[in-house]
Amino acid sequence: MAVTVEEVRAHALTLPRTHEALVRDRVKFRVGRIVYVAFSQDETVMGFAYPKEERAALVASEPEKFAMPAPRDERFNWVRVRLAAIDAEEMREIVTEAWRMVVPRKVASEHLGNSSRPIIDPPAFADLRAAADVFNGYADIDRSWLTLRERTRPALDLARADHREALLRWLNSWGCRIRYPREGEPAPFDTGLAGWWTTWADALPGGTLADLDDTAAAAFGRAYGDLVRLPVSAGRTARSLGPTAAAKTLYALRPEAVMAWDAAIAERLHGTRDAAAFTRHLLLGRDWARAVLKETGAAEAALPGLVGRPEVPLSKILDEYLYVRFSRKH
Repeated sequence: MAVTVEEVRAHALTLPRTHEALVRDRVKFRVGRIVYVAFSQDETVMGFAYPKEERAALVASEPEKFAMPAPRDERFNWVRVRLAAIDAEEMREIVTEAWRMVVPRKVASEHLGNSSRPIIDPPAFADLRAAADVFNGYADIDRSWLTLRERTRPALDLARADHREALLRWLNSWGCRIRYPREGEPAPFDTGLAGWWTTWADALPGGTLADLDDTAAAAFGRAYGDLVRLPVSAGRTARSLGPTAAAKTLYALRPEAVMAWDAAIAERLHGTRDAAAFTRHLLLGRDWARAVLKETGAAEAALPGLVGRPEVPLSKILDEYLYVRFSRKH
């Protein structure tokens, strides 16, 4: 049975600072002047606040459920869901996460409770197998990654312009929506990334996720903090690389060592997406990697094959597990 506006209203009005508005016969829920949930006039579709850089992947993962915003709304952090495709529990999660995007962090923490420690048990081998089955069901899921690896053999080197271009195309294939400059225009992504690499080429740790120590995790956190602020476009619509693309860039550079994240994963596990949270995220991934290796008795390099995802490392398999658990719902 489809979720109704009445069910959404009952939940949304429990969220602090929320008020309801009726605009051109469309029900909307706001915090101040910012709309975080809005319905189509026939009340079959609900738009909701969602990070722009994540929505293409969300829609691609479940196109029967989610849809891109109308063209007039594409500049906003916004996506749509068909109410007939979700149940009440998923609706409450979607609405709550949308609300979290538009209220101060302190307000969300006071209402929902917050902790510096994730409230999620480590995944078992069976959990990783289940997530792998989901990803293996997506058509050509590894094609863009294998293309990037092929174009940048033997390793991604951001001192090379062709490698920076290959990385940009891979990031955009995952919905990061970084603008390609026209001929003759400045290319802030390219020049900024080259400058960042000058600083970090020799300082970025190597190794694997299970072998990551606290010092290496902290170094990744600092590198991530610098990447997040990297300009990728100029002019009136200037923007920076941002948390998701920064994490994916580090994964592309050190795939065996970096467990990436997206907005839903970061907010659910850590409540924020700053450098300190990314460091904690890597340490969490390290602990999970060690736990599943201990459970199976397998070597880290062998575990992806056992899970059924031989083309990607354990760090990516853990990221996929979190995507299935959190991001796919939002």
